Amino acid sequence: MPQSALQMNDTLLTILEFPDPRLRKVAAPVTDFGDSLSDFTGQMLKTMYAAPGIGLAATQVNVHKQIVVLDLSDSRDVPMTLINPVIMSHSGDFESNEGCLSVPAFYEPVRRSEFIHLVARDSNGDEFELDADGMLAVCIQHEMDHLKGKLFVDYLSSTKRQNIRKKLVKLQKQRASEG
Repeated sequence: MPQSALQMNDTLLTILEFPDPRLRKVAAPVTDFGDSLSDFTGQMLKTMYAAPGIGLAATQVNVHKQIVVLDLSDSRDVPMTLINPVIMSHSGDFESNEGCLSVPAFYEPVRRSEFIHLVARDSNGDEFELDADGMLAVCIQHEMDHLKGKLFVDYLSSTKRQNIRKKLVKLQKQRASEG
């Protein structure tokens, strides 16, 4: 993990936005489960809550390690951390409108597996298994795609993806000129 990301302590992390090419990098497995990892996942959660979002992958904050944080609770106080997650099995079919903190203001229908069984590690390095269905399964698959350099817009037609890209580039230029 880059030292700069670990030294930010309580600072919110910057979320990369499509079409930033850094979102296409494939994340490497985490091998160091020290205190800096817990600090970093805490920063990720704080950034996700502030955005506001329900999931965030380390790739989205330009740290290319296999780290995902999630919280689908209404009360926003049931965080989950998945380190080096691997989907062992999946079944069913579920379509839902997906959005993404890296593709702000766009929501499109995407089909994913309705049920998944995964193995991951927590921030202490302890392995656990998890069965997930419905929106939790969708969210985990969405965030795990980020670890592979894939975005939900990749499931859309090329025309739709290009339209979203053009609108976001225009919005990013507009924000840069105002700031």
